[in-house]
Amino acid sequence: MKILVLGGSRFLGRTFVEAAQKQNHEVTIFNRGNQNEGFKDVEIITGDRFGDLKELKNRYWDAVLDTSGFIPSSVLKSTELLKDRVNHYTFISSISVYKDWVQENFDENYPVHEMSLAEANELNNGNVYEHYGQFKALCEVMAEKNMPGRVVNIRAGQLIGPNDYTDRIPYWLHRIAKGGKVLAPGNPNRPVQMIDNKDLSNWILKMIDNQSTGIFNATGLDYPLTMKEFLDACMKVTGSEAEIVWTSEKFLLENNVAPWTEMPLWVPEEFPLEPKLKEPWKGTFTVNIKKAIASGLTFRPLEESLAEIYDWEKQRNLAEDKWKSGMLADREKELLELWSRTHE
Repeated sequence: MKILVLGGSRFLGRTFVEAAQKQNHEVTIFNRGNQNEGFKDVEIITGDRFGDLKELKNRYWDAVLDTSGFIPSSVLKSTELLKDRVNHYTFISSISVYKDWVQENFDENYPVHEMSLAEANELNNGNVYEHYGQFKALCEVMAEKNMPGRVVNIRAGQLIGPNDYTDRIPYWLHRIAKGGKVLAPGNPNRPVQMIDNKDLSNWILKMIDNQSTGIFNATGLDYPLTMKEFLDACMKVTGSEAEIVWTSEKFLLENNVAPWTEMPLWVPEEFPLEPKLKEPWKGTFTVNIKKAIASGLTFRPLEESLAEIYDWEKQRNLAEDKWKSGMLADREKELLELWSRTHE
């Protein structure tokens, strides 16, 4: 197949390109050309999807993977141009489209954010993350509007793999590898979910090949995984003998530890995430993925995925202030000492 990838140079897109090439597909990527080093035997079209899409005119592909659609108007514009130039459109959406994560085991029928295109255009100030869930939900609508019956919307959860610019999983591997006492959040048996980019990419290729359409939650694994089991896997992969210190959610919140960013993979299950919310988001890592598994989504062993991420992470040598996620060493030390004085 001839496959066009919108984006394709950073995280999931790069992994997808590699997976598609292994299956002998012909790949074209369209992006601004900022991070395209390392690609081989890939056609690269330089352009800006927020500007003029003239570089894509008079071209035809079997399928499109849209990894960079964050702004509804740009997805509307892209699908309008491509609707007569491609047969199938895969849009990488997010579980952030759901109105909340209160209910456990929610599936694709759970209510999503709603927003008009006029509202989105008015709120688009260049920061796509400020209204990320609302924008992604509307992007799904825009794609389906222009290409009815030819779109598969992939509502992805936490992606993992090399080239992870979010630093969430790399933080835990890096921190565990350093050893010593490691501050960990809340209940050790709290569930967590994540999906390897390779698993997701191979499944997307199946979906394209089968011309599958509709909406699919896509995270993992295909068995219950706890935060303790995840950290145990990090210890095994890194060969660390770190001591995990489990601290209560109440303690973390009282000390202004920021969920998800300062403490990756933690969304409180006992307390609302924000004061304006009435209930805790217990369903955050219990997303129902039965539909995706039934359609062919499979998973590699977690330790295999973590080993690849760790090998990549060790090559970076990031300074502490360059990490996008995770807790600073002095801050962690201070909290560990406070926890020890008050709870042990």
